[in-house]
Order: sequence, then C-alpha cells, then structure tokens
Amino acid sequence: MVNIKVLEKLYYQLFRIRLIEERIAEEYPKQEMRCPVHFCIGHEAISAGVCACLRDDDFVFSNHRSHGHYLAKGGNLAAMIAEIYGKETGCSRGRGGSQHLIDLSVGFLGATPIVGGTIPVATGSAFVSKLNHEKGITVVFFGDAATEEGVFHESLNFASLKKLPILFVCENNFYSIFTHIRERQPKRDIAKVVSAHGIFSIKEDGNDVEKVYLTAKKAIAYIKAGKGPAFLEFLTYRFREHCGPNFEKVGERPRKEFEKWKKRDPLVIMEKRALREKWLDTEKIETMKKRIIHEINEAFDFASKSPYLREKPEEKQAYVT
Repeated sequence: MVNIKVLEKLYYQLFRIRLIEERIAEEYPKQEMRCPVHFCIGHEAISAGVCACLRDDDFVFSNHRSHGHYLAKGGNLAAMIAEIYGKETGCSRGRGGSQHLIDLSVGFLGATPIVGGTIPVATGSAFVSKLNHEKGITVVFFGDAATEEGVFHESLNFASLKKLPILFVCENNFYSIFTHIRERQPKRDIAKVVSAHGIFSIKEDGNDVEKVYLTAKKAIAYIKAGKGPAFLEFLTYRFREHCGPNFEKVGERPRKEFEKWKKRDPLVIMEKRALREKWLDTEKIETMKKRIIHEINEAFDFASKSPYLREKPEEKQAYVT
C-alpha cells in the first residue's frame, strides 16, 4: 500500500502535467510555437509514477513525447515553455524545441525525436555509472514502436551482459502514428520478449498511477541491489493526435477503442478514488488547480517576455567551412 501523502503527490503531478499540456494545446494553434509538439495526454500516470521513485542523482532520457518525463523529473516549467516558443531562455536555449528538452541540473539528460535514438545513449550512461561506481541509475522512456528497432535489442543485450543499472520503460499505447501494433508485430507481450535477454521484466497497467509507482519502485530496488537492468511495459493510450494539439479525425483510430480508453483516463481514475476514499475533497482539488494554473500563467508570461534566440558571432563562425 502507498501512504496518503505519496498518493496526493502522485495525483498532483498527474494533474499538473495534464493542465500544462492542455494549455499548450490551447495556445499552439495561434502559430507562435513554431516546432512540432507531441502530447502525452493519457500517458501522464507513467511519467508521474516512475519519476516519483527517482532521486536527484538518477538520470532520465526521453523521446519525442517528452513533456511529462521532463516535468516529473523536476524540469523547469518556464524554461520548457520558453523552449517551445524558441526563446533564448528555453532549457535548450530555444534551439531544440519541444522534442529536444534537456536539464542537466535535475538529471534530465535529453530527448530526441529519433525513434529508439536515446536507448543506446541511455545504455552508455548506465555503463559510465557502473564504471564510476555511482549510486544513481539511468531511466529511458520510449514507445512500443522503438522495440522494433535493432538498436533496442542490441542495448538490451549489452545491458544484460554487463548488468547495467538501467531501467527501460516502454509506454505501449499500441500505435505508431496510425498503425496498430497488431499490424507491426506478431501477437506477443513485449515484456516477455525482453525477458528472453535475461532481463527482469514486468507488464502493468499504465493508467493506474499507484500501480505504476509500486511497479517502478520494485524494479528500481532490483537494479540498485546490483542484479542488473529491468524493463517495464506499461499499457496506455494517447488521447490526442500523434503530432499536434487536436483530437484525431473520425476513422483515423476506431471510435469504440478511443471511448473505451477514455473511460480509463488516468486522471479520472485517480480523482474518483481520492474522493471515494476521502483523502482528497473537491475543495482541495480546486485549490490544487488554482495553484497549477497560476504556475502555468507565470511560465507563459515568462516565455512571452523572453527574447528570441540570436545567433552569436562564434556560432556563425562554426558554420563556415
């Protein structure tokens, strides 16, 4: 069982990520954010649950759907919003946009849009930690399509062979853009495929933040005991289009499938439970909402007042051949 204080923190982080992304989705059509944006709305329980188990000296790598991972690891919201607007005050100085967030101060070592691209880099990070006898672990988040990349299996093999302190986290939302996993892979559990590499693997509900938290805690304890890497497959579903702020058009994904998963909204599940068990009430939830919205407004205000990136003379010179 998870104590009430932890449950409240998990709910708050889940709620915070959702409100932040919904605000970005609201502002995006104004055409002032000039980079592609991939939302994790529907996935938030995974970010909140896994990162709640991490320490400051643990490292995180992400993919194109990175906002939740960045925020849950302690990334600066104002710097993230500024980055999406291409401002100099952004966490990547306005040069990376939504898909290239980084914050070394909180151990968020980066995100890239290349499918599976951060998996070998994260494996290398874990190898360095082992060579240097560091206590921290590396966590890498990726989607189900990344498990079809050769580098994924090469990284699993190396991590297993060297017993590296790394946690592989697969957010299985069943889709690679519009193509369902059943059209891309034989019928199988990804976790079982990974276990064949000799890696401790668990498959769990990714829309229940408490289950995510407990599962991640178990896997991290296994890694920190020096037993080697672990792999978590969390089943979830994205509610917005693959890239962009809109909901998908009719026919792009089955409507019945979408409605089925919408009933399993991780935020709704957690809120209903909180009210039922009375460790939160509507007044406290409203107070949380006001606090988060105030934080969001301040972040957008910061971004709007920040200067756009300017090419410095030394950077211009670097392009000259």
